[in-house]
Amino acid sequence: MRYRKFGQTGAEVSALGLGCMRFPTIQDGEKRKIDEKQAFEMIKYAYENGVNYYDTAYTYHDGESETFLGEALTRLGVRDKVYIADKSPLWLVNSPEDFDRIFNEQLSRLQTDYIDFYLLHSMCKDYWDKTKKFNILEKCERLKSEGKIKHFGFSFHDEFDVFKEIIDSYDKWEFCQIQFNYADAKIQAGLKGLEYAAGKGLGVVVMEPIKGGKLADPAAHIKEALGDARTPVESALDFVWNYEEVSLLLSGMSSMDQLKENIRLADKSTPGLLTEAEQSAIMKAGELFNSATLVQCTGCRYCMPCPGGLDIPKIFSIYNKTGLEYSWENETKKEYDALPVRADSCLTCGKCEDVCPQNLPIVTLMGDVDRRFNG
Repeated sequence: MRYRKFGQTGAEVSALGLGCMRFPTIQDGEKRKIDEKQAFEMIKYAYENGVNYYDTAYTYHDGESETFLGEALTRLGVRDKVYIADKSPLWLVNSPEDFDRIFNEQLSRLQTDYIDFYLLHSMCKDYWDKTKKFNILEKCERLKSEGKIKHFGFSFHDEFDVFKEIIDSYDKWEFCQIQFNYADAKIQAGLKGLEYAAGKGLGVVVMEPIKGGKLADPAAHIKEALGDARTPVESALDFVWNYEEVSLLLSGMSSMDQLKENIRLADKSTPGLLTEAEQSAIMKAGELFNSATLVQCTGCRYCMPCPGGLDIPKIFSIYNKTGLEYSWENETKKEYDALPVRADSCLTCGKCEDVCPQNLPIVTLMGDVDRRFNG
């Protein structure tokens, strides 16, 4: 495993961090739950192969992720040998007391008395305003002085100007987490944000390096643009690791095979591993990808469950395929028609839009989907 300096925190973190949002799951009645046997073996393998950064959040796996991670690290007896990253769900913080209650609950779930890296989750303009309103930064400073937080920062989903404002408005940020991959280099914080944050001395964690899995098996013309020297996954991860400003990347792996492959790639990762020609080719592939992507959904499933019964990420996934298929194939129409609940059943309640980290106009888009498939 390769390690990198984490900004000015003094920590050295593994180039690959284990994202705890997409553990393997099993069906349990009407609900899918973490497959604890498989997930534990993945955490054990990750630790034994040098992964020292484990990223979870209050809402991952319907609240089960923190509890499972805490139990796994306790069972392995390695809590003091790894870094835990956790997040405050700002959309659930509607008073100063909410922040305190949730943080204490997180410590309990994780079976720990401190969190190494604590983030304000999914920061955007509205949540930045809420942070100031409830004096959350002061609360984080107090928790740090008490040893309950070692370092604190924020994860981000908004435009670059908001990102810059948040960084410039507070001089005690230690790190941030941004969405960055070869298809999103000009989206949200993007490459400009990566360079700006690192230039301010912040450690930078990259999430969605494979864009929720969408870059793992792209269309044939995108694979052709990437070239034959690397697999699509390798191209996506190497693109991120190529930047020295990246402290680590997070991958939400759902199987042992994915974990082993990503660890293998991390073991050879280093800044500057791509030639200029290789980097240019990968960026070109990103442009091709975006020219066919109709909805910038990453499949995070924050919008689920939908009150109307729609599988929103699945609908968008099928819709996006229409930009990558020839008109005479029509396979996506068959896949769409097989859905038990389709876009025309949208209740237009807007609950999904309130929690979407990509700020997608989901209600409007459901109308677009319906028109695409039903004229």
